[in-house]
Amino acid sequence: MLLKMFNNRLIIFLSTFTSVTGLTITTDSSNAGNEAALAGDGNTGTFWHSQYSPSVAPLPHWAIVDLGSPALINGFNYLPRQTSNRNGNIGQYRIETSSDSSIWTQVANGSFIDDNSKKYVGFTAVTARYVRVTALTEAGGRGQWTSAAEFGVNSAPTTTNLGQWSPVIPFPLVPAGAFLLPSGKILTFSSYKINAYYGSGLTYTATYDPATNTVSQQTVSNTGHDMFCPGISLDVNGRAIVTGGDDAYKTSILDPNTGAWITGAQMKISRGYQSSTTLSDGRIFTIGGSWNGGKGGKNGEIYDPKTNVWSLLKGCPVAPMLTADAQGIFRSDNHAWLFAWKNGYVLQAGPSKAMNWYGTSGTGSQAPAGNRASAVDSMNGVAVLYDAVAGKVFAAGGSPSYQNSDAHNKAYLITISAPLTTPTVTTLSSMTYARAFHNSVVLPDGKVFVVGGQTRAAPFSDANTIYNPELWDPATQTFTLLPPHVVPRNYHSVAILQHDARVFVGGSGLCGDSCGTNHADAEIFSPSYLYTSAGALATRPVINSVSPSALPVGATLTVVTNSAISSWSLIRFGSATHTVNTDQRRIALTPATTSGTTYTFIIPNDSGIALPGYWMLFALNSAGVPSVAKNVRITI
Repeated sequence: MLLKMFNNRLIIFLSTFTSVTGLTITTDSSNAGNEAALAGDGNTGTFWHSQYSPSVAPLPHWAIVDLGSPALINGFNYLPRQTSNRNGNIGQYRIETSSDSSIWTQVANGSFIDDNSKKYVGFTAVTARYVRVTALTEAGGRGQWTSAAEFGVNSAPTTTNLGQWSPVIPFPLVPAGAFLLPSGKILTFSSYKINAYYGSGLTYTATYDPATNTVSQQTVSNTGHDMFCPGISLDVNGRAIVTGGDDAYKTSILDPNTGAWITGAQMKISRGYQSSTTLSDGRIFTIGGSWNGGKGGKNGEIYDPKTNVWSLLKGCPVAPMLTADAQGIFRSDNHAWLFAWKNGYVLQAGPSKAMNWYGTSGTGSQAPAGNRASAVDSMNGVAVLYDAVAGKVFAAGGSPSYQNSDAHNKAYLITISAPLTTPTVTTLSSMTYARAFHNSVVLPDGKVFVVGGQTRAAPFSDANTIYNPELWDPATQTFTLLPPHVVPRNYHSVAILQHDARVFVGGSGLCGDSCGTNHADAEIFSPSYLYTSAGALATRPVINSVSPSALPVGATLTVVTNSAISSWSLIRFGSATHTVNTDQRRIALTPATTSGTTYTFIIPNDSGIALPGYWMLFALNSAGVPSVAKNVRITI
């Protein structure tokens, strides 16, 4: 029933999900056997093709979709021909809307990637009857043709009571990794190609600016590092330390102040699909990663950003955290759920059902931390430290093996106390849907947003996709289903909290030119706390000043706002790839003093709770509406 609601709500006109009768498509030309109507017949095995016999009709080519009556729309989608021959794939395009098919208004333009995947283009909601797409170039430069298996139009949402999704934002690559910058921008990356992985020497990146809703692209080649499937950790200065992956021994470092990528020291052990986390003393711990660089023996090591030196930790063996994956060690040490804690300790809370403490002083140490209650191995599940002061971790979903494995919907509350003690694990009510390859993000109000995934783990597949996110409320320990997103978000998808308290969700796929499940785009979710009960955008409180902007643990922070504030939170900048986000965590702050709209706070006096690095400070009013965040950097 929910899936039916999704189709009726979001794709109510021509689409690959439904075939709508009475809808008309006209084109500037067509070839016999490849008429315009085939781009709207709901059959992905047929396609429209511009005229190529007896003569070739030259570019540009256009197609007009007549919806039959005016409708509120905010997006267009295009499925290229689903054959090995990609002739006619649209490259540069222009999209226009009209009420009368006479006067046209441009709503979007850009370029599509030359592969078989479905393309989505979003635009500001408009009421229109007609949509015209004009192909200005052929994506591969193969000729003057244009072709399409299906064209589609997305209807715009009309309610905000559970939040609202933005129109789809096209990207020049599949964003398989992402991290937040102090500027508020989000840097994403794919691999040595924009839509494929397993190369070497360079990485394609694309940076999204929420302030302007624009995307800029950069190719990073100076570090000689294909950064696909890495470990990512943000250090005390906000630098992204990106390790291993396709080039399994390398370290690349982004300086957010200059935008420059520099080469870091090589790891002692080559790794791909490992996890890493910034520690209480500012060093970075990593473990696992047999997907690349050899199988097995991927024991812990540690990086010191001050000296640019990696050191092996012989006392941190990987063996205790292995899952019983059907593919063996190649998968069983992947994507550890690492939570940096007090005195340099790290809790490995999953995905194996066995949990472990790792110590990072000297040559390292390891101690068992019990099992996650009755949990099974939960590869490609999620875990987030939503209340760092209380040591509360929310964990949900995953599957016993990495692929071709049924996901589960179980959820758990893990409570961390002192290092080397066994965490308390409580079984929560289950999610509505079983999920693997999903993402989780903690919000300013402490709730946890769970998005994407599929009920059976299958890389590079859109089958069994879950479109409805779920919101977990720690106060009631219940889940609420949220409005569906448009694009499948599974293997190689990401989710990151923005400074404006919205959530960036993008990617999925990265499987090459002939793959039909590359999703080179993103969507932004605006939670319901940004809206009034009438559906309008709520008036947000404003943080006028924060002083100092950088301070150590135990120090006093002074904040001035424009209005009364009811609650506060610090959320550490996030990084995400392959369901892992070890950087994000939340601290609920209580004012030490209040004078009008001036508040003072004492930062928790433990760097295992308040990890060094950049955090977002949010102020929430009595209605629960959050401010746009201000940056606070916690120093060592």
